[in-house]
Amino acid sequence: MAIVKMKKLRVIAMAGRREELLEGLLRLGCVEISEPDGKEQEWSALMRRGQSRLLSAKEDITQAGTALAALKKYAQSKDGLFIQRRPVSEAEFLGGKTVEKARAVSRDIGEQLQALTRLQNEESRLLARQASLQPWRSLDMPLELEGTASVLFRMGVCPGGADTGAIKTELAAAADAAAELYELSADKQQNYYLLVCHRADESAVMELLRPHAFSVVSFQGLTGTAAENLQNLERQLEENHGAQARAAEAIAALGGEKELLQLYTDRLRAEEAREVNAERMLTDGTILFFEGWAPAERMGDVQSLLEKLGCAWEASDPTEEEIPEVPVQLKNNWLTRPLNMVTEMYSLPAYNNVDPNPLMAPFFILFYGIMMADMGYGLLMFLAGTIISRKYRPKGTMGHMMGLMQLCGVSTFIMGAITGGFFGDFLTQVVKLTTGGDFALPALFTPLNDTLMILVGAIALGGVHIVTGMAVSFIRKLKAGAVLDAIFEEATWWIVFAGIGLMAAGVTNIVLYAGLALVVVGPLVTGQGFGKIMGIFGSLYNHVTGFFGDFLSYARLMALMLAGSVIAQVFNTLGAIPNNIIIFLIISLAGNALNFALNLLGCYVHDLRLQCLEYFGKFYEDGGRPFRPLAMETKYVDITK
Repeated sequence: MAIVKMKKLRVIAMAGRREELLEGLLRLGCVEISEPDGKEQEWSALMRRGQSRLLSAKEDITQAGTALAALKKYAQSKDGLFIQRRPVSEAEFLGGKTVEKARAVSRDIGEQLQALTRLQNEESRLLARQASLQPWRSLDMPLELEGTASVLFRMGVCPGGADTGAIKTELAAAADAAAELYELSADKQQNYYLLVCHRADESAVMELLRPHAFSVVSFQGLTGTAAENLQNLERQLEENHGAQARAAEAIAALGGEKELLQLYTDRLRAEEAREVNAERMLTDGTILFFEGWAPAERMGDVQSLLEKLGCAWEASDPTEEEIPEVPVQLKNNWLTRPLNMVTEMYSLPAYNNVDPNPLMAPFFILFYGIMMADMGYGLLMFLAGTIISRKYRPKGTMGHMMGLMQLCGVSTFIMGAITGGFFGDFLTQVVKLTTGGDFALPALFTPLNDTLMILVGAIALGGVHIVTGMAVSFIRKLKAGAVLDAIFEEATWWIVFAGIGLMAAGVTNIVLYAGLALVVVGPLVTGQGFGKIMGIFGSLYNHVTGFFGDFLSYARLMALMLAGSVIAQVFNTLGAIPNNIIIFLIISLAGNALNFALNLLGCYVHDLRLQCLEYFGKFYEDGGRPFRPLAMETKYVDITK
């Protein structure tokens, strides 16, 4: 149950070995390079940071990611819900043969995307010009023509809904204004006009039109009629669309290079990680110095690499002052590894705490099975987790999720076998509809008939959960030398619990009295002054209400088991009402699918609450910093030796 022991490294190497050293550490994947802690003043005074290619690596990653997104869009190359990882040898992954080709492909796609962006911007400009000219299509007059020596032509607009007849009447009635207004078109936003007036009367005419919000429109740089310009725009748009199609086809033609780009992207992320760690090294051009952390169990590999490269180094256990800085790595096996999903979602333990996964795994898996408790649902979970894990080999959180789904699926199937549930009473209804006979799966107990027994069992199981957490806390306090705290915080209440059980069984009351006496004595021994008296009431109130609430929380095990079973049976009953097997299958399968989806999430959330609040609250000290070694973290490929 211990967390992986870490060693603090201090390494001095020749600057010329920098790339070899980084490459070796990347291959090892077990050394986290950290910023110097400031205690090595002689190093920080003598050395400056070396140049890094981090910015270039980030730019390449962005370009490669954009290229992959373009292939997904234009080459219809989609990954689906899960990424299909392919195995790649370490030599192929780190080799340089495919890098230049992938970089060229990424650059070609980038150039085509830039061309597409330019063409799309041009298309937007042409469409805007087309929309602005469309209302003037019927005007058989060059757009650049402003009139003759004595007559003035003006194109203009008024807000939509303007009374054209009233405007014309007003112009005709004006004795000092010789003008004529022609309506060319109209839409919801504007009315479009051609104004013809005597040049000498322009000011008077414009003054008459001002109340109607008349504004002059001009098309600078355009010649010929609106229809001629629209025809030219249509030709340009056709050419533009053709150029866009050719650029898209050029990208689609590179769809076969998707795997190459994926490998290239993962390779770039490894280079980025290497450059991030390189920035933490100090160098003056002759030698370099860095500090870091490595698992004690991997120090043999680290030693071989450092000695091979002629490095001067030392490794030491972290001091008490360094404990908060030590990164945390949890020990994992097939059973506990999936629980990383839960621990990382909550918070990693402090370095000097215990690994919670082995302590949590049996309870989490069992509780989930109790709440779901259906053979059909358990079978679906196990098959889904197994198929996805084997076909796609997901890593990280998704990989943990699939592993946890398999384990919880087994637990759910077993509890379903105990309670006789297979998609509720699905088989019972099927037999009844097809043969008219009665059928029921064998069961030790059922949620509907043995609800009280299940409730008592759930609370009793919760008691085991809580006492286990207290036992971990008791041992940790003893190891830390806090013997009195261990006695009065944990042992005292164990005696109280045992006393309540013995009293309920009618055996004796003495054990309970002894426990209560210790509850009173505890604050008197550990408290000071008036706090001793107040500590008694505080201890009683906090512990009694706290334990009462904690124990009742485990009633959710029964509640979710009952709810899932009832909902499944309700859908099965509804489907059986028409007395038709086809209708039954449709309604039952749809209802069970909904019930399964809701319970899949609901059971996880409630199980998570029991672990994080009722269990972790008894012994867990969080705040650990995750161990992030320089390693080849990949998204698209699996690296093999």
